[in-house]
Parts: sequence; structure tokens; C-alpha cells
Amino acid sequence: MPQTNAFGAPAADQPLASLAIERREPGPRDVAIEILYCGVCHSDLHTARGEWGQQKWPIVPGHEIVGRVGAVGGEVEGFAVGDLAGVGCMVDSCRTCSSCAEGLEQYCERVPTFTYGGVEKETGRMTHGGYSQAVVVDQDFVLHISADVDLAATAPLLCAGITTYSPLRYWNVDADSKVGVVGLGGLGHMAVKIAKAMGAEVTLFTTSPGKADDARALGATNVVISTDADAMAAARRTLDFIIDTVAAPHGLDAYLGALRRDGSLVLVGVPPTPHPSPGVVGLIGARRSIGGSNIGGIAETQEMLDFCAEHGVTSEVEMISMEQIDEAYDRMLAGDVKFRFVIDMESMPAAA
Repeated sequence: MPQTNAFGAPAADQPLASLAIERREPGPRDVAIEILYCGVCHSDLHTARGEWGQQKWPIVPGHEIVGRVGAVGGEVEGFAVGDLAGVGCMVDSCRTCSSCAEGLEQYCERVPTFTYGGVEKETGRMTHGGYSQAVVVDQDFVLHISADVDLAATAPLLCAGITTYSPLRYWNVDADSKVGVVGLGGLGHMAVKIAKAMGAEVTLFTTSPGKADDARALGATNVVISTDADAMAAARRTLDFIIDTVAAPHGLDAYLGALRRDGSLVLVGVPPTPHPSPGVVGLIGARRSIGGSNIGGIAETQEMLDFCAEHGVTSEVEMISMEQIDEAYDRMLAGDVKFRFVIDMESMPAAA
């Protein structure tokens, strides 16, 4: 098995470090990708630091991968050596359940094989992510990347982009929609950009007045400081749809109140403890709904990438070297990033 230089967490209480991992030899349906850039997601941090349950170590995070095809199997169609390619949060699924049959692999009833921390069907080994020089993935889970985009700024679309695009698309956001976005972090800033590109009028809800100018520059028409009772009262019954990207517990009632009749509040942030239960009257009084959404299937992810390329939508990123990753994690926790870190994989050190 070929060895690949990588950067991973030896254990939950240790900093990430250089190491060598094994990648499988490309099979007939496999695409081998030389990784150019990898976005840094909060999921990487939570997994590497053991905050989402027991893991097998070492963990090599990274599921916002953009690179160039280095080899293809004999049965591969649609990818050739030298093509640009991407890999998101999944590298396989059961492919037989009703969700997989509908192209909704993210809801696989047997749980999809995630890009890191899953079990590789071909070898039985744990999957390792994009904090590495190369990855080998079945062609059905590889995405086409346009040659006309900023590759580093496109990498976060493989998670942050699809996580926000999918609910906006499913709930039929268009030029007639008035959309609210709660939070202006890695997910929130993509929600603002994508909703704007869909033609919607966007309102950003934030606890930080200092983010108002950024929100407007990204495409928000309105900014509401959610700690301002008068501002929240003025926003009542003004919106058709709200996407809540905040990954910390908070009350939902005020956001439900900002929805018109038949409006929906959709949660995509994952807090460590549950949100306080919303009042039933706020739901039944205007036939409002609360929903949730999780990334997107492979076909929809490709649709999102094509949509973003057509509309010039990319993530706002700060480039880092591989050895800056622990510092980047600490800065993410402090909210000190606008709005997504991306690792330049040319900075990958030789394996220890």
C-alpha cells in the first residue's frame, strides 16, 4: 500500500503532528487525487479533540478537498489524469437504501462512509481525510471542479457551501424569497452569499454589531442585532425562511416570530447541548415549521459547485500552512477568522 504524508491527531489530548498513512492502490473505479487545498471545518476540530465521542487514533481530519487527478482506474468515466477534482464529507454509502437510491447519500440509512473516521469498505481500515498529500476515492463520490474558479476559496464549498445550499434549494428559495440567516461564521457567510445569488433578499441576525458591515458586503440587505429587543420586534413576520447556522444553544422563539405564516426555520448548526424548546404557540399560531438539514448528496453537491462557479460564489478564506493548524483551531474557537481557514498543501511537512 502506498504511504502518504499527512497531519493528524495522535490522540484527543495531543496537538496534530506529521505522520505517514496508507492509501489503497487505485482500483478499477477509483480516482487518486493529489490534494492542493483543504478547508478547515469545525467538525475537524471537534473530532480531532475527541469532543464528538470516542475515536480510533490517529485521526487525519479534512473534508473540504480540492486537488488534481493523479491516476484513474480502468473503469473510471468522466475523470482523467490532470483534471481538477473535489471530495467532500463522504467517500461512500450503502448505495442500496431508499435515501441512496434518491441521491441523498447524506441520509444513508446504514450511515455514509465519512471522509475521515469512517471504515473503508475496500480495506477495512479507517478513512483518513484531506490533511494529507493524496486521497483515493470511488469515482461516484468525486466532484468536478471548474478550472475557472479560485481553487483555495472553492474548497470550503465542499462542506460549508453544500450545508447551506441544500436547505435553501430544498425550501425553494428564489427571487421572491425573504431569507434570514442566523450567524455570520463559516456557514453563515456562505448562506448569505448563496441566498443572495439565488435572488433572495437577505437579513442577517447577529449578536455582534461589528459584523454588520461584513454582512452587507457579502450580500445582506438588512442586519438585525438579535440582542436588541426593538430590532427583533421590528423583524416580526417579515421573512419566508430562516437558516440558523449557530452551533451554540440559543432560544428559537424570536426567530420563529420573524417568520410569516407558513415560514420555516431550518437548523444546520450542531450545538453541544440542545436548544431550549420553542413555544408551541409560535408554531401553531402561524403554521410555522422547524426543520433540519445535513450537507447534501453527491448530485446536489455537484449542482452547488456548478451554481457557485456560474455566479462567482466562493468562500472568504485565510490561507494557512499545515503546521499552523492547532493555532487555527484555537482561533476558530475564539471566532478569529474571516471566514474559513484553508490549508495550502504545499506546506505539508515530510512524515516523521
